[in-house]
Amino acid sequence: MSLFRSTCTVFIVLFLVYSSLSNAIRSFPITEDEEERVSGKTLIRLFDNFDLPRFAEAPEYRNGKECTSNGSSSSSSSSCDPSHVHISMTLDSEYLRGSMAAIHSVLKHSSCPENIFFHFIASESNSVKPSSLTQHVRSTFPSLNFKVYHFDESHVKTLISSSIRVALENPLNYARNYLADILEDCVDRVIYLDSDIVVVDDIQKLWNIELTKSRVIGAPQYCHTNFTTYFTDDFWFDSSISKVFHGRNPCYFNTGVMIMDLVKWREGNYTEKIEKWMELQKERRIYELGSLPPFLLVFGGDIEAIDHKWNQHGLGGDNVKGSCRLLHPGPVSLLHWSGKGKPWLRLDEGNPCPLDHLWLPYDLYLHNHHRSLLHQDM
Repeated sequence: MSLFRSTCTVFIVLFLVYSSLSNAIRSFPITEDEEERVSGKTLIRLFDNFDLPRFAEAPEYRNGKECTSNGSSSSSSSSCDPSHVHISMTLDSEYLRGSMAAIHSVLKHSSCPENIFFHFIASESNSVKPSSLTQHVRSTFPSLNFKVYHFDESHVKTLISSSIRVALENPLNYARNYLADILEDCVDRVIYLDSDIVVVDDIQKLWNIELTKSRVIGAPQYCHTNFTTYFTDDFWFDSSISKVFHGRNPCYFNTGVMIMDLVKWREGNYTEKIEKWMELQKERRIYELGSLPPFLLVFGGDIEAIDHKWNQHGLGGDNVKGSCRLLHPGPVSLLHWSGKGKPWLRLDEGNPCPLDHLWLPYDLYLHNHHRSLLHQDM
């Protein structure tokens, strides 16, 4: 066990040193004056809603000379600007700390951070209103190009069946199914990211990957896993429905990191196709997981296979208390804490997994000492 910890410690140190030397990073550390401003009265007005965690303002990240300018570094920049790299994520109170770290990581490692446009999906039925979430994003990233969209959960709620984990039944997990309808028609392509990730490479490289042939999505896929386990015996024993995979070689892929061609999605009515499988699930119980199986049914065996480095998934650990995961062999561009365990929770509990320390440099959460300063200034 001591050898394991030593190996992980060496890896973490080397990894962080490498990250700090990357030429693609245009980072401006928070100065003492900025630290005082973050903890002072200017921050008080931002935290009217005490149900939400509190965040420090992120460093300002600017484009390099090699970037094609989008003409604006503020949220007034049009989402239709052709120079934009479009990223979509969901926003809710439970995962907001993870979302902020994910955004921070994307900007920090981007060669052209001002060209990135974030499309955030939030729900009115969430315990915190989208307007409060918007305020928190703006206060943390003042120059970020972004828009918050309201997701109407009423329709999808009737389609969601019970899952092996209650968290998988959250309607926002299904928002990715509706991106082609939610986002403006001028947005013809988007990278979808879960909130429990950090990017440690230039997101432009992922954006530049071409979806060949008629493929609608691209994602890392894992063909060594037992694909049959994602569906029930009732599904496999009924040839009238399991024939959907005939002539295809489906492999598991994780929907937390995807490139999506929204033009092809709209033309192929893929939202409707996913919904039909969800309707059948309500009648027949053909799978046990949440939003993943319908994607496997519609796209399995017909996706653009992206390098595994863009989704080092499963870092949340097995669904067993206290379990930790190691990285898959090979290079790393994106770390994904899919699974039950989240790094911010384990770090706060003082019982982190070794790889949780790779998430920590992107965390903008204001801890207790910041709160104390805030109250002193009041």
